[in-house]
Amino acid sequence: MPLKVIICRDFDHMSEIGVQLAVNDIRNRLVNHEHYVLGLATGNTPTGLYKHLAKAANAKNFDPTRIKTFNLDEYIGLPGENAQQRALHPESYSYFMVQELFGLLQVKFNETNVPWGTLIDQTKLIAELEQNPDDWEEQGTDKGKAVVIKKNARSEYLQWIRRDILNAYQYKIECSGGIDLHVVGVGGRGHVAFHESGIPFEGNKMLLVKLDDNTVENAISDGHFDSNNHSPRYAVSMGAELVFQAKTVLLLANGNRKAEPVAESLLLDTTPEVPISYGQILARKGGNMIYVIDQDAAGHILDNSAKLKERGIEIEDFRNQAVSQRVEELLFFRNPDTGLMG
Repeated sequence: MPLKVIICRDFDHMSEIGVQLAVNDIRNRLVNHEHYVLGLATGNTPTGLYKHLAKAANAKNFDPTRIKTFNLDEYIGLPGENAQQRALHPESYSYFMVQELFGLLQVKFNETNVPWGTLIDQTKLIAELEQNPDDWEEQGTDKGKAVVIKKNARSEYLQWIRRDILNAYQYKIECSGGIDLHVVGVGGRGHVAFHESGIPFEGNKMLLVKLDDNTVENAISDGHFDSNNHSPRYAVSMGAELVFQAKTVLLLANGNRKAEPVAESLLLDTTPEVPISYGQILARKGGNMIYVIDQDAAGHILDNSAKLKERGIEIEDFRNQAVSQRVEELLFFRNPDTGLMG
């Protein structure tokens, strides 16, 4: 299945096209399946899509009680005396999802899941890492590093994180049948979730990530946290290997800052320096890899359209088209056995 790039006018147009794709896929798959598994991201990029998705659910365009969701990531080290307080902290990704999507639904999803980072005590985690240096290793070439806990780790706490936080989340996704459609954004260096540039692709389906110092300092200077003592220094995240096992990945990007990593992910071969480039693997294996981007994020795409077409990447310019026009026709692939799209 070729990679497909959809170029939209602006953020609102991108959100409207994106949600139509998602709703079409949900409706079509639920014809023959009991549940639909939806992967979700946080950040500003998907917020417009989420508002439209809630409106579609509330208008009964699909049945939300048949939807299960899995989010990409969650902080470790949020302020709070216990896991419940940390999950309800206004900077948690759990809280974000309630604000931006879950709380907007009149009828709630069957089940929602956010990685269980708030169960981890950051102070204890740091102490265990310092006391057991042979139990783990760092991976990555950029400032954000994956902390890989070894199978034979002697620390019971680190073993618990590996088994009951990381592996268990991956296992729950697999037991749900895998993710049908995953909504993702893209970071400024081409990263997805906390799978930072330079972290290896294979063997990292779920990640324990040490945040780079700039990320921590920016969170404090931007007013999200009071001080280093109250700021997360770690996170739990899906890795690119798990993200790109979804049946469909819907990558949203808007703004000039995203133009370079978006283009690199398509013009270059797969590379750990640009984690979203691994969407090429999904496409080669027959999955649907769809970029829905605004014209600012598409600057380098438009400049290199001939090269991209040589690489087998389809480009559709929707900037002058109405939201509903040709979306289903162009973007969802009809199954010859069932006659259904998806």
